[in-house]
Amino acid sequence: MTIAMILESRESQVISCTASESVQTAAGLLAERRIGALPVLAGDEIAGIFSERDLLYSIAREGERALSRTVGEVMTSPPITIAVDTSVLRALSLMTRRRIRHLPVMDGQRMVGFVSIGDLIKFRMDQIESEADQMREYITSA
Repeated sequence: MTIAMILESRESQVISCTASESVQTAAGLLAERRIGALPVLAGDEIAGIFSERDLLYSIAREGERALSRTVGEVMTSPPITIAVDTSVLRALSLMTRRRIRHLPVMDGQRMVGFVSIGDLIKFRMDQIESEADQMREYITSA
């Protein structure tokens, strides 16, 4: 099972921001959309990731002044990315090892999606439930 399967099964719009936007604007977008991170784009390329964690760390360091900084000053860069043909288990392993919760999905140099650890766990749980249902059906029909 690959990341492509997850992207095919859901809305393709990725909410993003640019490095020149203010932290306050990006934080507002996170809150409004109820999401945990934004890919930071520079044209068609991904420059970094702005997450709740980046927001928290910058506020802890600078207080309210952090809100007037640009996203480019506080984002995580360079971003850790995965290819569209990466397996779900490999992506989960990467997220666990690197202690991250969001991954941009790349097709060459172009970002084609953005997945969270929640997306991957939900996909894997659905898969496990389906396998269990098939096993139960097989056992009861034998």
